[in-house]
Amino acid sequence: MGLFSRMVVTALPLVPRPIVRFVAKRYVAGEILDQAMAKVRELQAEGACATMDVLGESVAKKELALAYVNDYLLLLERIESEKLKDTTVSLKPTMLGLSIDQQFCLENVDRIIADAHQRGIHITIDMEDRTTTSATLEIYREVHARYRTVGAVLQAYMRRTLADIDTLPKEDVHIRVCKGIYIEPRSVAWKDFHTVRANFVAAIEKLMKAGVYTCIGTHDEHLVCEAMTLIDKYGLAPDQYEFQMLLGVDPPLRKIILEGGHKLRVYVPYGKDWYPYSTRRLRENPEMAKHVIKAFFGLR
Repeated sequence: MGLFSRMVVTALPLVPRPIVRFVAKRYVAGEILDQAMAKVRELQAEGACATMDVLGESVAKKELALAYVNDYLLLLERIESEKLKDTTVSLKPTMLGLSIDQQFCLENVDRIIADAHQRGIHITIDMEDRTTTSATLEIYREVHARYRTVGAVLQAYMRRTLADIDTLPKEDVHIRVCKGIYIEPRSVAWKDFHTVRANFVAAIEKLMKAGVYTCIGTHDEHLVCEAMTLIDKYGLAPDQYEFQMLLGVDPPLRKIILEGGHKLRVYVPYGKDWYPYSTRRLRENPEMAKHVIKAFFGLR
């Protein structure tokens, strides 16, 4: 990220909320479910599919976590009733009470996944910062033993990721690999850009070799190319992997991937907590900041 981009990100707390909203609307489907459903239909018309997410995290009160559970149950009902084909759902453990009590969070996650399983909808448990990694994988392994329609996320910048792959269930496993967005210390995370790229490639290759359904979450064209090379190397069929991208980031690359005959899923977040989501993305993700600044100033 250049000096100008860095200055803009640093000054985000001073930016009026309406301006942040103007910038964020490209990356957030809206504040209400109807807006998100409309965005999913737009993506389907392009040939893409979606994973939907109710925005929220780091919940400290059980009542709020339970309210989010109800939001997810409503989302699942709408996906089924409106027949949004191949639409999945992503959720964050800290939104469902992980910071309060791991067992409480497990019960909430289990309730959502049980409902999704009955409706034939796949759930992905998102990964957050280093303080939640082990607990999130424990929850994933426990619910996976009961419902196979659940996946997890691994972050390529974490030093532990290749070892974590060895702890995954052996059958019906769906794993999304992304670079990682949270600010972590060097003791637990690779810091060099090229090293993170190398670990990303190593992770998706290890998953592919193990027969894991691999979700390649990146906007990095180099990594897209590396992934396509591995897909060719291992002779993977189109139903053995997919690419994933964030809403609003590099639509031309999205089109290139789709036109290449690959499945692509777009992350579609929505909800009233759009502001903290947007500012955190801008502060912590240099690539996102670059795209946002270009969009805001009309640059190519």
